[in-house]
Amino acid sequence: MKRNALLHQLVTHENTFDFIVIGGGATGLGIALDAITRGASVALFEQDDFTKGTSSRSTKLVHGGVRYLAQGDVSLVLEALRERGLLRKNASHLVKNQSFLIPCYRWWEGAFYTIGLILYDLMAANLGFGRSFCIGPKRAVKTIPMLRKKGMKAGVIYHDGQFDDSRLAINIAQTAVDAGACVLNYMKVTNLIKQEGKVCGVEVMDMETGEQHVVKSKVVINATGVFADDILQMDEPGIKPTVRPSQGVHLVLDASFLQSNYAIMIPKTADGRVLFAVPWHDKVVVGTTDTLMKHALLEPVALEQEIDFILNTAGKYLTKPPQRKDVLSVFAGLRPLAAPRSEDKKTKEISRSHKLIVEKSGLITIIGGKWTTYRKMAQDTIDLAYARMHLKAPECVTETYKIHGCKENPDYNDPLYVYGTDAEEIRSFIASSPTLGEKLHPQYTYSVGEIIWIVRNEMALTLEDVLARRLRILFLDAKAALEMAPRTARIIAAERQKDQQWIDMQIQSFNDLASSYIITD
Repeated sequence: MKRNALLHQLVTHENTFDFIVIGGGATGLGIALDAITRGASVALFEQDDFTKGTSSRSTKLVHGGVRYLAQGDVSLVLEALRERGLLRKNASHLVKNQSFLIPCYRWWEGAFYTIGLILYDLMAANLGFGRSFCIGPKRAVKTIPMLRKKGMKAGVIYHDGQFDDSRLAINIAQTAVDAGACVLNYMKVTNLIKQEGKVCGVEVMDMETGEQHVVKSKVVINATGVFADDILQMDEPGIKPTVRPSQGVHLVLDASFLQSNYAIMIPKTADGRVLFAVPWHDKVVVGTTDTLMKHALLEPVALEQEIDFILNTAGKYLTKPPQRKDVLSVFAGLRPLAAPRSEDKKTKEISRSHKLIVEKSGLITIIGGKWTTYRKMAQDTIDLAYARMHLKAPECVTETYKIHGCKENPDYNDPLYVYGTDAEEIRSFIASSPTLGEKLHPQYTYSVGEIIWIVRNEMALTLEDVLARRLRILFLDAKAALEMAPRTARIIAAERQKDQQWIDMQIQSFNDLASSYIITD
């Protein structure tokens, strides 16, 4: 996945593309993969790095949605459970079975949640991850030693999926490129091209060079998530907004706050939300919130009340209540919810089902949805696109199509396991020189060779691309990321033949960004 080669592919493509996809998050990348594997030609443009927005900021779960079942959204749960099972088969190096424990402090909760989760398991059918059952308080505390024991009546065990969102997205991009798709980051769509009122392509700017390109296609698909209205405004200025951004915040704590491989799920917090505490890369991700926002930002920032809500709620269930000083990183993401008809409708009551919109110009927009169902969202989008062209859609093959890196039974103790089948190549490269094996931080396993391999093979252009979305260290430990930044910037600069001024700008830019991931006392 080399950017210069893909740019060459773009400018030398003589025919009109079948599809142009705008947006390089989970949905857009999934659509590009679906289209290319059906034999169509496709170009994808992302204005920043892949998953810069929402798709890098999830709760790190591939799940059916227990709370959607409680809300009665059975069809969404059935769809998500099926997709969860398919994703575990197709990206087995990244999607793993995660055991959860629900602590129950009222007499009726044990039976109530056990029955609901047995139904959840039955709905998964042969794609289930394991059966749910009820346990006593002593066993619950033994399972997660840091759980508050006082007043606990029972615990309920169930299973869902856990993954690394940005890494999966990079693998989906690699899979699409391997199949022939032209997938490019740092390419900003600046205008839609129309002929007789119909969208027939885009004007796009290379954010690296400032170079402009005109790219033609039969269909343009808007998969820009919370920024969908920006593209819709290009199509029809003044159109009513279709997306309501909802902010979700997560705090990252040291693994000592759980001391277990099990995750905690609190099914109903003080304001009716769900709270998770999930083991992830030897840390614990705690969240999330659901705050309706007026505007979409490329780099949203956690609100103080959201941070307090998570700390206070987690503190009610843990014997060691987390304090502000314990937070290693805080990150915020925006969900692209379909705008509710009722202005006072709360975001947690809006269905997470995806929604497809076709404009008079033929522009197709997809909004809503969630990471788990990205593949089905892509399938529905391409099916609709073929229908709009009055063509019979070629068969969708992504249900069984392996994602780049897919590897059965990965060793989760191997720090390179997230690379799947690429890990051996990386290991061999690192072993080729003592310098390549040098660590970038005393507390973490990241090495010089790993950075070089990423820059050469995963289209990472900036310091942020590497530390936030390839290594994930900004999300895991923001202060450690700051400490790694200077040397990492020099390594990237050497690979990309950049000068000292570039290095200085990258470090300053990253320092400014990382400050919003650190909570001060």
